[in-house]
Amino acid sequence: MNLTPNAIKVLEKRYLKKDDAGVPIETPQDLFKRIARFVASADLNYGKGVSEIESLEGEFYELMTSLSFLPNSPTLMNAGRRLGQLSACFVLPVEDSMESIFEAVKNAALIHKSGGGTGFSFSRLRPKGDMVGSTKGVSSGPVSFMTVFDTATEAVKQGGTRRGANMAIVRVDHPDILDFTTCKDNKERLNNFNISVALTEQFMTALEAGAQYDLINPRNGNVVKKLDAAHVFDTIVKHAWKNGEPGIVFLDRLNQANPTPLVGEIEATNPCGEQPLLPYESCNLGSINLAKMVRPVSNDGRTTFEIDYQRLKQTTHKAVHFLDNVIDLNKYPLKSIEEMTKANRKIGLGVMGWADMLIQLGIPYSSEQAIELAEEVIKTIHQEGRDASEALAQQRGVFPNHKGSIYDGTRKMRNATITTIAPTGTLSIIAGCSSGIEPIFAVCYVRNVLEGTKLIEVNPYFEAIAKQQGFYSEKLMQQIAGNASISGISDIPRDVRETFVTAHDITPEYHVRMQAAFQKYVDNAVSKTVNFPTGATVDDVKQVYLQAYRSGCKGVTVYRDGSRDEQVLSTQKVAAPVEVKAAKVTPRKRPKTIKGSTEAMLTGCGNLYVTVNLDEKGVPFEVFNHIGKAGGCAASQSEAIGRLVSLALRCNIVIDEIIKQLKGISCHQPIWTNGGKISSCSDAIAKAIEHYNSQGLDTHNGNGDKYTENMLVGACPECGGCVEHEGGCSVCHDCGFTKCE
Repeated sequence: MNLTPNAIKVLEKRYLKKDDAGVPIETPQDLFKRIARFVASADLNYGKGVSEIESLEGEFYELMTSLSFLPNSPTLMNAGRRLGQLSACFVLPVEDSMESIFEAVKNAALIHKSGGGTGFSFSRLRPKGDMVGSTKGVSSGPVSFMTVFDTATEAVKQGGTRRGANMAIVRVDHPDILDFTTCKDNKERLNNFNISVALTEQFMTALEAGAQYDLINPRNGNVVKKLDAAHVFDTIVKHAWKNGEPGIVFLDRLNQANPTPLVGEIEATNPCGEQPLLPYESCNLGSINLAKMVRPVSNDGRTTFEIDYQRLKQTTHKAVHFLDNVIDLNKYPLKSIEEMTKANRKIGLGVMGWADMLIQLGIPYSSEQAIELAEEVIKTIHQEGRDASEALAQQRGVFPNHKGSIYDGTRKMRNATITTIAPTGTLSIIAGCSSGIEPIFAVCYVRNVLEGTKLIEVNPYFEAIAKQQGFYSEKLMQQIAGNASISGISDIPRDVRETFVTAHDITPEYHVRMQAAFQKYVDNAVSKTVNFPTGATVDDVKQVYLQAYRSGCKGVTVYRDGSRDEQVLSTQKVAAPVEVKAAKVTPRKRPKTIKGSTEAMLTGCGNLYVTVNLDEKGVPFEVFNHIGKAGGCAASQSEAIGRLVSLALRCNIVIDEIIKQLKGISCHQPIWTNGGKISSCSDAIAKAIEHYNSQGLDTHNGNGDKYTENMLVGACPECGGCVEHEGGCSVCHDCGFTKCE
């Protein structure tokens, strides 16, 4: 296997099986053997012999270890293990009753615990202020109940391996649509949700006509009000310009492509929007690495590259077989999900490494040739995928809901859907390729490695070309690492600059055109981020939303660079600091008598005793740390940390900010305990204070400004690395953290 150091780091942190102390007990090769053996075993149910199973296991193992194809993260984590939940995407129904709402909360918690993400439509809930018949009271509306789901998700946290991710969708004709559109203005809530507005054809018609449209109470179907379509659309656009949300989905377009209309209506998608699903339906995804689907050819003594369509076709057939097997072997979190999933047998085969393929072929991402090639490549996968599904149907039977489906009377299919373009997040890190169908984010990254060391990492294709053409130098690489684009660097040949365009070079219009090109031959939907420069206007976003509708996309997500307050990108140069004259803060004086408690924390240096004392109001006031013998290096450092933390507390610094600064600091002697990994004495002190806070103490320090790690967007909350906005999601390329994959 040819894994990059970063791929190995991500596998060790998130995917490899670990012992009780958190130490990996399998290698990457062991992981792929485990998955291949388990997934191949499904063929035993269809009359295959032991030798055939062993041969198939070898094929699946080669498929993954060659990095030609990878399944979604839950399959990588759980295949062949006790948990056994292999799907990434789920949609749960939320009906207009207290019983249904809290049943959905419970079910979502079970799904998050198993490693999946959930999508909900809150469109069926009666609007705020509407009558509640059972109590003669009034409803609090969809947004209020969304906070219940958000709180439950925050509590689960998926054991630190995968975070809970949700998608909330509300129809544009719901009476509370404006409340929903603005619901994330408050950064302290709904941080575990992506939100999208479901636009209907009726709304789009009214928008284009400059007319009003009806708001309908879902409780009784009555028209309660009319709104100006342009005003609602402008509100959506303004908020998307402001912070990237809400996204939009074209609801009627989703249902036009619904393969089983007799089974139900599509109302929601998974967290990144690429997988429309029926209530209680799940889908398992996988991605073909297009960077591996090229081959060198010799042309007059010069080596160029071309697409290896034969390999692409073979990989597609094997991947469809793999994903269909996963459906049979999956341990579903709910019986109702198992029944619906097996009745439709949807799979979502997508791609990653698209930008890498274009680079190898020497084709600029923002070119007509790239758009045409996108259609050609996805059309091949779409056709071969359907052929593979049809072949499986001949051996295994059609999916149970085949009658009345869009295939009824035309083709006998094993799977109701075949193709999906999902964000590949950590998968692309493992595969060492570009993410999904996104352009490359930068030619050079500044990676955060151990002990705060910065490491410049150069795109391997760029490095090879630079050395081949003789313009490579360490000085040039350092110059590039400070830029999100190389378009203005004259030391690089023009044709190379045009080939290595980044997300910041490509116009929003070309982002949408690329999404639409792939959507043309995708059964489900396409997850992609349309990037805007900082100076983009609200009208720029509006035009892209309209372009997405007119070009056949099923939805769209935008991100304007720098639009979220906490964005920290390692490709951006830091502006010179501005001198700010601030008022001096005097620490509060210590009371004569003070009370607190002490917690023993096991560290690599021995037992660390952390004492947190409270003032007369019950607010944390000071911290004392004791470790080892007095006078030792570790003892003096822990005492210094305690004094500085105490000083910060006495100056009313938010305690969660203090925890954030200390938590995760690494030393050469980490240790694993029942409570998880302790990276250093500083980390232990932070976690001891955090434990203290979790007992219900005030974490505001009286200043009413509570901080949560979910407020971070651009800086990774786990490692502090660079978070990129791609595929409708966010991913850290240092440690593999993602909000919604």
